[in-house]
Amino acid sequence: MDPPARGGLRMAAKKKAASARREPVFDDDDDGPALRVTAGDRAAPATDNKPTAKPRRRRARKKRPARTIGARIGRIAYWGLVVGLWLVIGCVGVIAWVGAHLPPIQSLEIPKRPPSIQIVDLQGRALARRGDLAGAPLPLKEMPAYVPKAFIAIEDRRFYEHYGVDPFGIGRAFVANVLHRAVAQGGSTITQQLAKNLFLTQERTVNRKLQEVLLALWLERKFSKAQILEMYLNRVYFGSGAYGIEQASQRYFGKSAQYITVSEAAMLAGVVKSPSRLAPSRNFNAAERRAKAVLAAMADLSFINRATERTALARPPRIVAQVNNGSVNYVADWVMDAINDTIGHVDEDIVVQTTIDANLQAVAEKALEDELAQKGDKNGVGQGAVIAMTPDGAVRAMVGGRNYADSQFNRAVAAKRQPGSAFKAFVYLTALEHGLTPDTVREDKPINVKGWQPENYNHEYFGPVTLSRALAQSLNTVSVRLTLEVTPMAVIRTAYRLGIGSKLEPNASIALGTSEVSMLELVGAYASFANGGYALMLRVIDNITTSNNKVLYARSLPHLGRIVEARHVAMMNAMMAETLTIGTAQRATLPGWPAAGKTGTSQDFRDAWFVGYTAHLVTGVWLGNDDGTPTKHVTGGSLPAEIWSRVMRSAHQGVPVASLPGTAGGNLLSGFFGGGSRPTPPAPVQPVAANGTSTTGSGGLDNWFLNTLFGRR
Repeated sequence: MDPPARGGLRMAAKKKAASARREPVFDDDDDGPALRVTAGDRAAPATDNKPTAKPRRRRARKKRPARTIGARIGRIAYWGLVVGLWLVIGCVGVIAWVGAHLPPIQSLEIPKRPPSIQIVDLQGRALARRGDLAGAPLPLKEMPAYVPKAFIAIEDRRFYEHYGVDPFGIGRAFVANVLHRAVAQGGSTITQQLAKNLFLTQERTVNRKLQEVLLALWLERKFSKAQILEMYLNRVYFGSGAYGIEQASQRYFGKSAQYITVSEAAMLAGVVKSPSRLAPSRNFNAAERRAKAVLAAMADLSFINRATERTALARPPRIVAQVNNGSVNYVADWVMDAINDTIGHVDEDIVVQTTIDANLQAVAEKALEDELAQKGDKNGVGQGAVIAMTPDGAVRAMVGGRNYADSQFNRAVAAKRQPGSAFKAFVYLTALEHGLTPDTVREDKPINVKGWQPENYNHEYFGPVTLSRALAQSLNTVSVRLTLEVTPMAVIRTAYRLGIGSKLEPNASIALGTSEVSMLELVGAYASFANGGYALMLRVIDNITTSNNKVLYARSLPHLGRIVEARHVAMMNAMMAETLTIGTAQRATLPGWPAAGKTGTSQDFRDAWFVGYTAHLVTGVWLGNDDGTPTKHVTGGSLPAEIWSRVMRSAHQGVPVASLPGTAGGNLLSGFFGGGSRPTPPAPVQPVAANGTSTTGSGGLDNWFLNTLFGRR
C-alpha cells in the first residue's frame, strides 16, 4: 500500500474515533448517572510529528580575571585628574570673577589717609578731633622694637614666613573654631587686615574674603614686610575713634607711641582684635586680660624674656582721662559744619582754633548736668541746653543737650522752641522805638482778642503799670496790648533786625512768644543789648591753619554798624535789669555785676528760658523735653535762672566789673570787646527806626532820659 493510501486510512480512523466520543449528559434526575469525565474521555494531545522540545541548558559564564592593583590605581588617578581639572577650572573662574569686581589695577594704590581735623579752644587747648581721628604717621624705625613684635606675636606669628596668606594659620584657626564650636580664632594675616582696612568694607561675606586674599597677595608683591607692617600700625583701628598707633597712644596714654612701655604696647596690640569691646577707656579689665595674653605670646616667641614679662605685668598701663567726651562734641559737630561754609572741602590735616573757652565749657556742662540730676526728675525736665557768647558774637560755651553719648542732637543750634516771654524784649523795644518810654503807663487787666483771652501767670492784674514794671514782672496783658498798638508786623521786623531768622507769625500771640525760634538766634539777638546796639556776626571759628602752620582762614571783625539807637538800648538795659532785682528772675543773682535779662515760659510749661547778660558775657539757658511734654510748672525764673547764675559767676571771676551800655557808670560801648587790649569797635552808622526811616545818631539824650532813667538806680 502506497503512502497516500495509508494516510487516507489514518484520517478515516480519526473520524470514526471522533464519532464514537461520548458527550456528558446533564440530567436533573437524581437516579441518573453522575457526571464524570474519565481518562478515556480526554482528548489525546495532537502529535504532528514535531520533535519534543528539549529543556534549555544554561550557558556556563566565563570567569573574568581579577583586577590588578595597578589597574585600580590607574582608574583612581584618571578620575582624580578629571576632578582636579574641574576644580582648577572652578577656582580660575572664581578668581576671575572676584578679580573682575576689584578696583581697576591703575587705582590699586595705597589710598591717602583722610584728613585729620584738630579742634582747639581760644587758648590752643585740645577740644576734639574729627576726620578719621588718625595721628601723624609714625615710621617703624621710630617705634620701640617691642611695639611691632607685640602685634606680630598676637596677630600673625608667621608674618615673615608667608606671602600674604597663611594656610597654617587658617588651618589652626579652623581647628580651634571647631573645637570651641564658635569663632575662637581668626586666620587673617596682618597683610590681609591691612588689605581690608585700605580697600574693603567690614562686611562678612565670602566675596569680600576672597577679595581680601587677592589684595593681600598684591600687597606682598608690591611692598616689603617692613612697609606692610608700618602701614598696618598707622592704619589699624584701636577704638574710641583712634586710628593708627600714634593717635591711640595719645588717646589712651597721653604720649607719643615713641615712648610707650612694653605693657602699653601689649595693651594696644590686644585691642585690635575687638576695638569696641576692648578699648581700655571703656573696659580696662578686659583690655588688661588681653594684654597679659599678648605678653605671654611675646615671651613664648622669645621677643621678650620672662623677667621683662613679669615687670610688665607688675606695671599695668594707666589710662588718661578722655578729653573729647561730653558736651564739647556738640561744639565739634557745629564746627565741622562751619568749616565747610568757611573753607569748603578739606583735603589735608588742619587745626581749627575756636572761640570756645574750655574751662567755661566744662562749667556750663557740669551746671546743667548737676541741676538736671538733682531736680530734673521731680520737675519733669529731661533735657536742657546752654549757650554763652561775648557781646560781639564769639561763642564761648555751647552745651547742646544733657548727654552727647545718649543724643547727638544739638538743641542749642538745631532745635526750635517757643521762647515764651523771652520774646517780649522785641515787643518792648518796638514800643520804645514808637515813642513810648519805660515810665509809660498801660493797663494790666483782662483782654479779649477775637475770643483769645491771655492771662497773667498768677491770674493777678495790677491795673495801671509802667512798662518797666510790666516787663520786669512779665505781665502778659500789657505785652499783648503793646503788640496790638504797634502792630505784630512791627514787632516781627524788630526781631528780624536783631538776628532772629526763623519764621514768625504776625498775630497777637507773637507778644507771648508763640512762634518758634532757635536758642542760638535768641541769645544772639540779646547780645545787641549788651554791646550797645550793634549788629554782630555769630561765630565759633577764629582761624584755620594746616599742620605746617599755613593760614587758610583768619577771622576779621566785620563793620556791621548800629541796629538799635543808643538811647533805646539804655532804656531796655535799665528795664531788663529790674527783672533780676524785683522781677521774675531774682534767682539769677550775680553779685557785684550789673546784669539784665528776661525769663520765658511757653504754653503749658513746655519750655523754660532765661537769657541774661552783662557787658562781658551773654548766656541763655533752656530746659524742657524733646517730645514737647509739659514740665511740672517749671518757669524761666526757677531752674534756668539757677543754672545761669552758676555759669555766670564762674565766667566773671577775676574780670573787671563793667556797667551795661547806657546805664549809670557805663558808656554805650563799655564791655563791647570785654577787658584787655582789643580792637577799636566799629564806627556807628545811622540807625533804622521801626518804620524803616533813618533816625538821629547816638547823641541828643533829653532831660527826661538823664533825670528819670539814670536817677532810678
